[in-house]
Amino acid sequence: MGQRQGDHNKDEKQRAQTSVRQNKEMKNQLLLVEDDPDFGFMLKQYLELSDFKVDWIAQPKDLTADFQRLTDYDLVILDVMLPQVSGFTLAKEINTLFPLLPFIFLTAKEQKIDKLTGLKIGADDYITKPCDPEELLLRIQNILKRNQKHVSSGSIPIGSYLFSPDQLLLSHAHEQYKLTEREAQLLLFLCQHNGQLVTREDILEKVWGTADFFTGRSMDVFITRIRKYLSHDPTLSISSNRGVGFTVHF
Repeated sequence: MGQRQGDHNKDEKQRAQTSVRQNKEMKNQLLLVEDDPDFGFMLKQYLELSDFKVDWIAQPKDLTADFQRLTDYDLVILDVMLPQVSGFTLAKEINTLFPLLPFIFLTAKEQKIDKLTGLKIGADDYITKPCDPEELLLRIQNILKRNQKHVSSGSIPIGSYLFSPDQLLLSHAHEQYKLTEREAQLLLFLCQHNGQLVTREDILEKVWGTADFFTGRSMDVFITRIRKYLSHDPTLSISSNRGVGFTVHF
């Protein structure tokens, strides 16, 4: 019985380690909002062949019904001329709710006033159709690269929260939490492994510097605190995988 249990635990840890390795290779995820079926299909295919994961929606209502889904994406590509709601209106809402989420306009509206409107809203780029797909790809890659540098050194969006690791601050709506240094280190580590299963050993080694019984108990207490801080946003979770680690969904 003991041997079988030991083998089971070993298998669980091996699966967890495999999952962690696979998740380290996660692709950047893009949201494409484009109502033209031919262009949308072509662009989605091209970006996926260029090693992106792409979700494509043709109706703005699919986004306005659930803006929290934007926490899944690294960048949003918006058409301007959309049914029911314009891309400009969507962009204003996105920029209000998720000020650090980069977005670009990709549209046939090429007048100067339209470009200025898009950029004033906060777009990272305004690209007119028809566009060269290679140029579009490079522009997207450059924006993501700049955004990654910003995130690594500045504030980090976590759902409807904003985390400032250097200042040890976690903000939500009109509330602000002053974190301890250990809490901030743990939350930053979890942010860096969003969407992944991380083992208890990895967390302890990277955040506490050692993995033993006492630091393990301490880690559990800190995980509980982080969950409590993030409880105002139901889309966020740190799920326990018994005896293995935690799966992070921010």
